[in-house]
Amino acid sequence: MNTLQATRLVAAREIKVKLRDKTFLYSTLIFLLLAVVATVAPAMLNSGPSTVAVTAAGAEPLRAAGLDVMLVADDGAAEQAVRDGDADAAVVTGPVVVADERAPDDVVTALSAAPQVELLDPDAVDPLVAYLVPFAFAFVFFFMSQTFGMQIAQSVTEEKQTRIVEILVAAVPARALLAGKILAAGALALGQIALIAATALIGMRLTGGGDLLGLIAPAVGWFVPYFLCGFLLLAAMWAAAGALVNRQEDIAGASMPVQLAVMAPFFAVVFLNDNAGAMRILSYLPFSSPTAMPVRLFTGDAAAWEPIVSLALLLLTAAGFLLAGARIYEGSLLRTNGRTSVRAAWRQREPIG
Repeated sequence: MNTLQATRLVAAREIKVKLRDKTFLYSTLIFLLLAVVATVAPAMLNSGPSTVAVTAAGAEPLRAAGLDVMLVADDGAAEQAVRDGDADAAVVTGPVVVADERAPDDVVTALSAAPQVELLDPDAVDPLVAYLVPFAFAFVFFFMSQTFGMQIAQSVTEEKQTRIVEILVAAVPARALLAGKILAAGALALGQIALIAATALIGMRLTGGGDLLGLIAPAVGWFVPYFLCGFLLLAAMWAAAGALVNRQEDIAGASMPVQLAVMAPFFAVVFLNDNAGAMRILSYLPFSSPTAMPVRLFTGDAAAWEPIVSLALLLLTAAGFLLAGARIYEGSLLRTNGRTSVRAAWRQREPIG
């Protein structure tokens, strides 16, 4: 069995085990439900245009505003329609808007004379969307890399703790074992993201959110390769952290640098997304570029060449971390006499498997 075959075998085993894990399946279902709620609930809460009772003489501006017009014979009939609950509001002579409990804003707006508005920046992104999109990119990368990275570390430590790793490395190369774990975790994370994105896409299509979809689609397209490269970088660190300890209880301490490398970019992008200078720097730093650069592409602040350069830097960094993580992984995998230091694992590496 060569290294490629061994890697595929390990990856397939890891995926099968995870797909039978109820925690993984339940978490995926919860995320899908959240995606449905986030896209469908706003449309469901929107009750639609008001029904307005009015005589034929005053119906035209209301129709032009997209309101549901109920034609009545006179002002008395219009007011009675509101009392009976057949109409949300009525427009009587004056004009006067008659409503039951609160003023219908859409009716008042339709009857108001609005001044002409000239926008200096007609293509500006809505402020709420401009905040939510960076948060969504940062949250997806943070949560997925944290969750699946921790699972890699736990799997490595569990194999050391049960001594089953000694059997595994006798059958397959250690690097194939590491590569299989990372590839499986990356495939599962990307698959989960794809399911959530597909669910959100369907919800947006059904509720008329096509405009927002058109805005974020280019950024999402770039987010996928950035996510994969960033995940590979962090996964190598998680695997090395798991190999340095012999007990599950010690993972938190060994993985603290990795957790900081995940959390710091998350908070940086969330809190500094409106700072153009900070975001430009973050979009080139390997640990933050998977979220910062897609955000800059969404807001239109990045030139066409910038994501290519940034992604190349991230790819080179990920390759370096993979090599370093593999060396530490090999140097500590068979050490069961307590926690191994990074220096000892690096210097005293012995090729195994």
